[in-house]
Amino acid sequence: MAGLLTLAGCNQSSAPEQTATTTPTMTDSTQTAGAPAAPAAAAFGITTDGTAVQLYTLTNAHGLKVSITTFGGTVTSLQVPDKAGKLGDVVLGFDNVSGYQSPEFRKSNPYFGALIGRYGNRIRGGKFTLDGTDYTLATNNGPNTLHGGTKGYDQVIWQAEPGTSAAGQTLKLTYLSKDGEEGYPGNLSVTVVYTLTNDDALKMDYSATTDKATPVNLTNHAYFNLSGGADVLGHEVAIPADRYNVVDAGLIPTGELRPVKGTPFDFLTARTIGEQIGQVPGGYDHNWVLNQTSGMHAAATVYEPTSGRTMAVMTTEPGLQFYTGNFLDGTLTGKGGTRYGRHAGFCLETQHFPDSPNQSRFPTTILKPGQTLQSTTSYQFGVRQEVQL
Repeated sequence: MAGLLTLAGCNQSSAPEQTATTTPTMTDSTQTAGAPAAPAAAAFGITTDGTAVQLYTLTNAHGLKVSITTFGGTVTSLQVPDKAGKLGDVVLGFDNVSGYQSPEFRKSNPYFGALIGRYGNRIRGGKFTLDGTDYTLATNNGPNTLHGGTKGYDQVIWQAEPGTSAAGQTLKLTYLSKDGEEGYPGNLSVTVVYTLTNDDALKMDYSATTDKATPVNLTNHAYFNLSGGADVLGHEVAIPADRYNVVDAGLIPTGELRPVKGTPFDFLTARTIGEQIGQVPGGYDHNWVLNQTSGMHAAATVYEPTSGRTMAVMTTEPGLQFYTGNFLDGTLTGKGGTRYGRHAGFCLETQHFPDSPNQSRFPTTILKPGQTLQSTTSYQFGVRQEVQL
C-alpha cells in the first residue's frame, strides 16, 4: 500500500495507471450489457450504537457479484465462478453487521474484508516522530499499533455513493479522519472507489488529502478461500518478490530486507501455501518487497486446483502482506454456519512497508498538505481448465 515523495508505487502526486488486467478488456457496448444501472442497496443491520448499516451489491456482465457494507467499507461476499461455471463465495465474512461487532470478533479482530487505515499494518511502540514532533498512537497489538489503532477505518461508517463507469458498477466510499483520531495528525479526507469490472476484476482506487503532514497506508483486509474448503493450504501462490521484511517476535520489521532464495518465503515459482508453512514460526504474516514498483504491476497470482479458480493481484504499491489466517481458531462462525479455523483464508494486502514512519530506509508513507495520495489495487478472477491427456 514513485511520485515526488519517493513513495514507490503509491503515486502520491500523479494518477495511478488503471489498465492492467490478465484478460482482454471488453468493448464499452459489451461492458454495459446485462448489468443494472447502479448497485443494489439493502439493509445490513444495526450497529451496537444504533446506526443503520447498508449493504451494496455490485454485479457485472458475467454475473459476478460483490457485496460491500458501509460499516468499515467491508467486502462481505464475493461470488465468482468455478471451472464448471458455478458461482461460489470466495471471501470470509458474516451475513449481518452484528457478526463484525460480536464480542468474539472484537476480541480476535481479524478485520475480515475491511478497509484499513489510517495506517495499515504495525507501527512499533505506537510512536513516531514527524517534523520534530513526537506522536503517540492508540496501541492495540501488545505495545504496538495495528491497522489504525483501537478504532480504525474498519469500524467506522463510510458515506456511500453507488454508481457506474465504463468499466462496470462502482461504489464510492468517503470518510473524514479527523485531526488527532487515534493519535494521528491532520484531517485526512479518504476516498475509496470499488469497481466490479466487466472483465471480472474487483478494483480498489484509493485517494486521500490532508491538512497536516501524516503517515498514511491504506489497504483492504479481505480473506480469500477460492475453494470454499476448510483451509487454504492447497492453494498455489506466486509472488514476484526477491526479498521480504524480516520481523521480530512482535512482527515489527528489523530493517533487514532478506533474499527469499532458499527460504520458505520463496514464491517466485508457484508453490502451495502448505508446502513450507511449517518452517515459518506461526505461519506467514510478512511483507514481500515487490520487484517492480512503478505503475500498475504484478503482486501475486493464485490458483486453486479443485475449483479451478485463479486470482491475479495487480497494484501500484511497493509491498504485499501475505497472511495465512494464523490467528483464526474456530471460535468465529460466519456465512452459512461456516466455522473459521486456522488457515481458513489468506490475505494479500497491498501496502507500503510496516513501521515505515520509524524506518528511514523504507519508502516514505508521509502525505503532506497540497499532495494527493493515489493508489490502485485490482484482484482479477478467472478459471484454469485442466487438459485431459
